[in-house]
Order: sequence, then structure tokens, then C-alpha cells
Amino acid sequence: MNHVHEINQENEKKTFLVIVLTVVTMVAEIAFGYLTHSMALLADGFHMGTHAFALGLTFATYIAIRKFSTSELFPCGTGKINALAAYTSSIFLGLTGLWIVFEAFDRLIHPLDIVFNEAILIAVIGLIVNSLCILIMGKSHSHCDDCHETCVESCHKSCDEDYNFKAAYYHILADALTSILAIIALFAGKYLHLVCFDAITGILGGCLILKWSSSLLKDTFKILTDMKI
Repeated sequence: MNHVHEINQENEKKTFLVIVLTVVTMVAEIAFGYLTHSMALLADGFHMGTHAFALGLTFATYIAIRKFSTSELFPCGTGKINALAAYTSSIFLGLTGLWIVFEAFDRLIHPLDIVFNEAILIAVIGLIVNSLCILIMGKSHSHCDDCHETCVESCHKSCDEDYNFKAAYYHILADALTSILAIIALFAGKYLHLVCFDAITGILGGCLILKWSSSLLKDTFKILTDMKI
């Protein structure tokens, strides 16, 4: 087994562990949300579900890459499957950022009463889970797939970095970021009565997520279209 496939397998294992942790947390939050009638727990549980979907896409891509790595159907290698999955995942990441910005602006115009203690608890749980996921995933490795000799020039860029893993990593970072901003905003609202700070930090967080998404979209678009840099 060559070094490239060892990297893919390592990233695949990390992704699977993060999916398990995310799904377990999601099920627990939804279950306790129903038992305690907590909308905050239910909302965060279903939010975890969206990340489980994105991570599932990443994991499925690794399976596809492994299955078709020697297939004649992909004479230039499977690097572009990796890029396509990352491109799709970055679209979901961008939609998440847009939703956060839209919701934050709506809260800024139409503020709602916040149950601070419960909301802080949910944000802390989310941060702990995402911090564990970040530790598991660690640093994204390079070289997503090997290039066949006949297509080195066209697929070389897709082997420079595992964009599929990078997209999954960005999803986890985005969730951790929103948890950190939420905790800061909730404490500011509870103790300093700066309720508007919740919406403001939401807008800032959403814009940063959009920046990550657009950067990943550009990189993967160049690979998928063989654009010359």
C-alpha cells in the first residue's frame, strides 16, 4: 500500500470516529429534548444532524475513492471525486453561513427572549463535542489521491490537498466557532444586558463561515474545471 492510500485511510478513520461522536450527541440531545420539552436541545440536536450529513458525504467519498482507485472508468485517477465531494460540502457550508447571517439579522430587528442558562448549557455541550472532533481530525493531510501517468498535468492539482477532508474539517470548525461566539454573546446578554450582542456575533460568525466556504469553492472549482492558475 502506497503512502497516498495510507493517508486516505487515516483520514477515513478519523472521519468515521467524528461521525459516531456527532450521531451519538445528536441522538442524546433529541431524546433529552423530547423528555425535557427543551426546544433548545431539540434544535441543537437537529443541527448536529446537518453536520452528520456533511461528514457522511465525506466518508462515502473515501469509500468511492477506494472502490474505484484501480477502475478503468477513471483513467485519470479518482482525485476529482474528492474535489467534487468537497465542492458539494462547501455549498452546504455556505448555506449554513447564509442561514446564520439571515437569522441573526432577523433577531437584531425582532429580538426574542432568551433562556440564558439553558442556552449556555447547550452551547457548552456543543463546544465540548466539536473540540473533541477537532482533536480527532487533527491536521488535514496532503495528497488526496494518486495521479495516473497519462493524466499527471490535469489531475496534479487535485492531489495537492485532501479537499474532501478539509471541507469536513471546516464544518466542525464552523460549529465550534458558532458555539464560542454563542457562549460569549449569552454571557454578555445575561450579565451585561447586551442582548443585541447575540445577533451581532451571529452575523460575524456567519460571514467568517461564508469566507471559508467561498475559499473552498474556488479551490475545488479550479480542480473540477482544470482551470489554469
